[in-house]
Amino acid sequence: MLKTLTRGWIARLARDRRGVSAVEFALVAPMMVGLYLGCAEISDGVGADRKVSLIAGALANLTAQDTTISTTERDNILAAASAIVVPYAAGNLTMKVSCIKIDANKLATVAWGFSKNTTSRSVGSAYSFDSTNSALDVKNSWLILSEVTYAYTPTIGYTITGTLTLSDKMFMSPRISAPTYNGTTCT
Repeated sequence: MLKTLTRGWIARLARDRRGVSAVEFALVAPMMVGLYLGCAEISDGVGADRKVSLIAGALANLTAQDTTISTTERDNILAAASAIVVPYAAGNLTMKVSCIKIDANKLATVAWGFSKNTTSRSVGSAYSFDSTNSALDVKNSWLILSEVTYAYTPTIGYTITGTLTLSDKMFMSPRISAPTYNGTTCT
């Protein structure tokens, strides 16, 4: 008799479909939440990386437009570029601008530079172009180089990746003539 009751109870339980949706949802929900949070995290990281590229372009562009850069203009250029990073923290942002002089022997040296939250390139130091930028190494020319880094900490995935360093650089030719900064020309 006990075997019959047990078999009947197991058979009824196997046919019962009332909780199937809840069980399926419990199995699928963690994966769906993980996918959603992962997509949101990736989107935020791509947005921060895009801001870094925009800042590098703005720094080079604003500097290349001017012929004489005073300390006030330098501060304005850096402040305008820093404003682009919003809504991310500007304290995690480093910016560096240099004027690169390329002589008749294709020797590139730093004529002047300024920076925020980091040190500038040393005046007179050599600059070597990597293979992706070798076409910019033109005799008797000048280039404005902006370099930007951002220490990005993901909202959720920081335990997995930690802080990521996003960076970009931009070269731009001076618009009118090689700019003078703080009394130093790029010629």
